[in-house]
Amino acid sequence: MEAFIHFITGFGVLAILCVVFAESGLLIGFVFPGDSLLFTAGYLVQQAEHGSTIGLHINIHLFVLLIFIAAVLGDSVGYTFGRRVGRKLFERENSRFFKKKYLVQAEDFYKKHGSLTIVLARFTPIVRTFAPIVAGASKMHYNTFLSFNIIGGALWSATFTYLGYFAG
Repeated sequence: MEAFIHFITGFGVLAILCVVFAESGLLIGFVFPGDSLLFTAGYLVQQAEHGSTIGLHINIHLFVLLIFIAAVLGDSVGYTFGRRVGRKLFERENSRFFKKKYLVQAEDFYKKHGSLTIVLARFTPIVRTFAPIVAGASKMHYNTFLSFNIIGGALWSATFTYLGYFAG
């Protein structure tokens, strides 16, 4: 855990935002620890506010807003990728970073829960990365996707970051 904290404090807010974006918008994002990263980062913001030598020096509300923006933008990139590449992803063989079973799991989850998947996927590692891609590949209307993306991004970024902050 100490190494994780030093990673967060060493690379700072920009690195956290890049990880959140990548987890939502890039196919390799499923390897990132989104929920625990936000919780720990929220905790570190609280620690910095109370004078700890290890912490993140940023206003918690601004931080949550920035995380929200990174998450929504990341999902929008994932959606666009899915829309453009589409069904070709299902034809690919497994590789080091791409496992077809993850995409199939995301599609099954999407079929079962419809548009709400975009919100629910935020709270499900691995599915979080592939749900926007599947939404794009299945040609979900972008305005519908964006509405649920904003709701899910707001709930996810606020929940885990504030939980970490208040746990401090």
